[in-house]
Amino acid sequence: MLPRRLWSDLANLSAGRLILWCYFIWYLVVLVRYFDLSWQLWLTAVGLSLIIGTALLINTTLSGKTRVKLEGWPAFRLFVTPFCVSSFSMLIKGRGFILIFSSNRYELLAAAGLITAFCLTTWMAKRTARNHPTIVNSQATTHNGSPTTDH
Repeated sequence: MLPRRLWSDLANLSAGRLILWCYFIWYLVVLVRYFDLSWQLWLTAVGLSLIIGTALLINTTLSGKTRVKLEGWPAFRLFVTPFCVSSFSMLIKGRGFILIFSSNRYELLAAAGLITAFCLTTWMAKRTARNHPTIVNSQATTHNGSPTTDH
């Protein structure tokens, strides 16, 4: 069984964040399979992440008539996404991929299996929370499980 905090986080995971986690799992499968120690690859990915992430941050927070303040995680994702995309494309270059899909069916099955397992675990956490709201409710407890004092 998963720790109570993780189970609670999964139960409260939005559809959008579930999709982002699925993308990240796909990235990790490719990263583990095709990891490359080339400093040039990783420095290029970091450089692109800083340039594109800054542009995205400016675009989302400063380019409209109304200034927008992003929370920490959404702002972080503006930088990590270009890093993952650029490193992914460099890792799969010349390896027989079609778009983002490996030509190796075992790699596809591994990624699809991990994503399916993650989605099923999330579904079970949500179902548990719905059937037993006192068991899983991150809104009513702090990180250590004690009741919150904020209302």
